[in-house]
Amino acid sequence: MPVHTAQSDELARWQAKFNIPILLAALVPLFITSPQSKWVEIAVGFGSWLVFVVDLVVRRRLVPNYFHLRDGKIDITIVLLTFPYYLIPAASGYAAILLLARLARVVRVLLATSGLRRFAVRLGKVVTIAALMLVICSLAAYEAEHKTNPGFATIGDAFWWGIVTLTTVGYGDIVPKTTAGRLAGVAIMLTGVAVLGILAGSLASLFHLDQSQEKSADATPVEEEIAAIRAQLQAADRRLGELAQRGA
Repeated sequence: MPVHTAQSDELARWQAKFNIPILLAALVPLFITSPQSKWVEIAVGFGSWLVFVVDLVVRRRLVPNYFHLRDGKIDITIVLLTFPYYLIPAASGYAAILLLARLARVVRVLLATSGLRRFAVRLGKVVTIAALMLVICSLAAYEAEHKTNPGFATIGDAFWWGIVTLTTVGYGDIVPKTTAGRLAGVAIMLTGVAVLGILAGSLASLFHLDQSQEKSADATPVEEEIAAIRAQLQAADRRLGELAQRGA
C-alpha cells in the first residue's frame, strides 16, 4: 500500500525533527570504546538503540502500514541488529555487525533527507578539492625543499606538513624556506580556511532542514485568506451593482 500525501508530510516533519538524534545515536557509540568505563559504553549503546526504537514506533503510528513498506522493513532490521547483544557473553563477535547496522541507519537518514543528501554531496566535493590541493601542494613543496631543507627529507614529511597546514593546526615542526615552498603553504592555508567556511555554512543550513517546509506550510493559510477576501469583495461589488440598478 502506498503512503498517502498527508502521511508522507507527517513523516517528513517528524524526520526533520528527529534526524539529529538519529545521527547522534548512530555515531556517538562509535567513539565510546574505553575499556575503563564499560558501563558508560553499555549505557550509550542501549540509549542509542532506544532512539532507533522510538523513531520506529513513531513512524508506525504515523503510517499504519509502515512495516509493510521497504523503509519500514529496513528500519525493523536495523532495530533488531542494533540491540545491545554485546551484553550477552556469547555474543562477543557481534561488534562488526553492530557497526555496520549503525552506519546503515546513517545511510538511511542521508538517503531519505534531501537536505542531508545535499550536505553529503557538498562534503564530497569539498573533500575531493581539498585532497587534490593537498597532494599538489605537498609534492610541489617537497620538490622545492627536499634538497636544502632537512624537514622535507621524504615525501611522507611533505604530506605531514601539508595535512598539518590544511587543518590549520600548524605545529611548526616543518617549515618551508624557499619561495616556492612558502607559496605552496599559502595555497594550502587558504584551502583549509575555505574548507572550514564551507563546512560551517553547510552545517548551519543542515540544522534548519525544515525551514522551507515551514514556510510552504505557512503560505497555505495566507493564500486561503486572500481568496476569502477576494470573494467577499466580489460579493460586495455585485451587491453595489444591484443597488445601483434599483436606484436607476
